[in-house]
Amino acid sequence: MINSVVSWFLKKRIHDMELFMKHPQELQNNLLMELVDQAKNTEVGKKYGFSSITSYKRFQDQVPLSQYEDVKLDIDRSRNGESNIFWPEEVKYFAMSSGTTSARSKFIPVSQQSLQDCHYAAAKDLLCMYLNNNPDSQLFTGKGLRLGGSKKLDKSSGTSAGDLSSILIDNMPFWADYSSTPGNEVALMDNWEKKMPAIVRETIDEKVTSLAGVPSWMMVLLNNVLETTGKQNILEVWPDMEVFFHGGVSFEPYQEPFRRLLPDADIKYYETYNASEGFFAIQDRNDSKDLLLMLDYGIFYEFIPMSHYGTEFQQVIPLEQVAVGENYAIVITTNAGLWRYKIGDTVRFTSTSPYRIKVTGRTKHHINVFGEELIIENAESALKQTVQKIPCIIKDYTVAPIFMEGKEKGAHEWIIEFEEVPSNAEEFKLLLDENLQAVNSDYAAKRNNNTTLKEPLIHFAKGNVFYLWLKSKNKLGGQHKIPRLSNSRDYLEELLIIHNTLG
Repeated sequence: MINSVVSWFLKKRIHDMELFMKHPQELQNNLLMELVDQAKNTEVGKKYGFSSITSYKRFQDQVPLSQYEDVKLDIDRSRNGESNIFWPEEVKYFAMSSGTTSARSKFIPVSQQSLQDCHYAAAKDLLCMYLNNNPDSQLFTGKGLRLGGSKKLDKSSGTSAGDLSSILIDNMPFWADYSSTPGNEVALMDNWEKKMPAIVRETIDEKVTSLAGVPSWMMVLLNNVLETTGKQNILEVWPDMEVFFHGGVSFEPYQEPFRRLLPDADIKYYETYNASEGFFAIQDRNDSKDLLLMLDYGIFYEFIPMSHYGTEFQQVIPLEQVAVGENYAIVITTNAGLWRYKIGDTVRFTSTSPYRIKVTGRTKHHINVFGEELIIENAESALKQTVQKIPCIIKDYTVAPIFMEGKEKGAHEWIIEFEEVPSNAEEFKLLLDENLQAVNSDYAAKRNNNTTLKEPLIHFAKGNVFYLWLKSKNKLGGQHKIPRLSNSRDYLEELLIIHNTLG
């Protein structure tokens, strides 16, 4: 009965989605004017003349692009209780995310409006799409196992700060809490190594029908479940499992491990694209490789073509001007008071009717020391092709440059941790290099006859190198991720120290 009622309620939302798919530009332009009007009497609104903004062109001319360092002082003031700075309503919550060069953590404002109209709306829409595509689903006859962050909210400054997941749980509507496991006390435990067995104890006897979390950490949890129960696969523990809702990192390296953990071809995998700054896109079709950009969550989108990002030729364009196949940096204006804010992510459009995207990486997480323009999408694609030819299971990896010294050519240095190692290490290294050249012509040009780049140096990680590295940073669990690509060697050098001590 509950399953039928909830399914009926969620499916009604499909009609609203069809509307923004048919009229995307009109909806986005109206949304922008609404956001500007709401904030016209804030400090930021007065500073940039929001009252005089009547079109996107005037908005673009009057409001500058921003990044965290530009708004940090205003956010600090807001965290200390000042209001009406960048958003008219009092902002009580701040989501902590990875730090910048000037701060250990970023504190991203989360307004009550963004909680309801963006984050919670997206959670409902995700279920709506899944149920619409799978009418025989029995999702609500059981519970969803959620694996979120491990930071309790810090309320010492008069406002609350913590992982986005802890903010969402703290404000969870009754219907979501009723259908979720583990309970709030365990879900928000600080100590990840104590939290993991606590989740296992609380959930193994539940009827779990779905999983939700970051693939890397969910895989750790599921392996703990098998170790505790002595079962061979997760379906022996939770036979009613239907779907894994995942996000945070590319799922490409985790496909094969999850097929082994959930050995049923009918298990569905639904990807989401959410961040502290907002919930942006959702997989809206079974077995899809792209995500529907959600246009009615109180977020106005702009884009910067990565071909000119950070140069004097850089242009910022609205949604209606994007092209399929181009790589873009995202700029957002939100109902939490971020104005023309560069979030640091890059996407590629696979369709413009409707607007669907693939996340391709980070503006800072790429390697372009030698003009090779290697992005995460290239690395993931090359690894996938390599694994298809040389069977193995990759858990984690990171890549950094080897800088030129004297007459020595440069190179890329990899450290890869495997769940199952390839049978022929040298063949794996050779094939990975070939596949990187096949997916990235700039990399291929630099590798041609070792013109600029020598063959990559690849380390097969010993033990749980990446886990130990995250533990040393107090970043176990939740949304914490391994940095895949970097123009600096900082991450790699720290990982290699751990790798060598395990030797």
